[in-house]
Amino acid sequence: MRELKIAWVGVLVLIFNLVLAEEKPPEELKPVKLVFYNLKNYLAMERRVNGEIVVNAPKPETEIRHIIDGLNTIKPDILAVCEMGSPGYLEDFQFRLKKSGLNYPHTEMVQAAGGFDRNLALLSRFPIVSSDSRNNYTYRINGDALSFQRGILDASIRINEKYQIRCVVLHLKSKREIAEANQLEMRLQEALLARKHIDRILQATPESNLIVIGDLNDNRQEPPIKTLQGFFGGNGYLSSLNLSDQFGFRWTHYWEFADVYSRFDYALLSRGIFPEVDPKQSRIHHWSNWNAASDHRPLIISILPIEKN
Repeated sequence: MRELKIAWVGVLVLIFNLVLAEEKPPEELKPVKLVFYNLKNYLAMERRVNGEIVVNAPKPETEIRHIIDGLNTIKPDILAVCEMGSPGYLEDFQFRLKKSGLNYPHTEMVQAAGGFDRNLALLSRFPIVSSDSRNNYTYRINGDALSFQRGILDASIRINEKYQIRCVVLHLKSKREIAEANQLEMRLQEALLARKHIDRILQATPESNLIVIGDLNDNRQEPPIKTLQGFFGGNGYLSSLNLSDQFGFRWTHYWEFADVYSRFDYALLSRGIFPEVDPKQSRIHHWSNWNAASDHRPLIISILPIEKN
């Protein structure tokens, strides 16, 4: 009798394990978290430190700690950032993330044109299988040649054997006025160049799982954003993922000096990736110390890596 009971226990354990195996989703069905974050000057620059102006001072340790803490609550699978310093700063960032438990062995970086030290970078748990990043695009305003300052980061990431994401990361010209040209016109020209880059991608692979993310430094109705999205209803149109935080607010940037909240950070989706993005699990991430880390809040895009077209 005792042996029969033991046998039945074994059968029940086997059934229980089979049920658990069925409930556990296969690796290719686990959602992927893609995060975009403007790190706010993760670089050496002139800063006020203890009341004194210091040249080439790094980002303060307290700000870095709050960035790492914020990202640890999200645990991105793929992390795209802007306002990253030289390659040494990317290595520092990668090391700090790994030390905190976030390991990203695969990276891509495009250094800004003309020695401008605010770069784009991408860190990934998954392999980066190809890239077409550019920092050599130029345009003209009033006959003067100007560089697409921060360039375009363009990386293809293999999530599994059947699914890849192509990620284009942008940081368009800021609203800060400069002597060389009008800042709005500069931003529009950069958007035009980025749109040409996007068109080449979609002409070659119309069903590409393309997502364009970044700090676009403008409101949704302005020409640079409309230019990037393309012709409404066309095959190359990029749909804006309308994210909000847990309170329903959509702003991603706070300009303290002017006391202005704005939506400057965007995720634009191609027709190919649109069905795989889960808007209910995607959001603007907010936590109590967000503004101790940066003047921007991170975007979280949840992607189910299986073709639904």
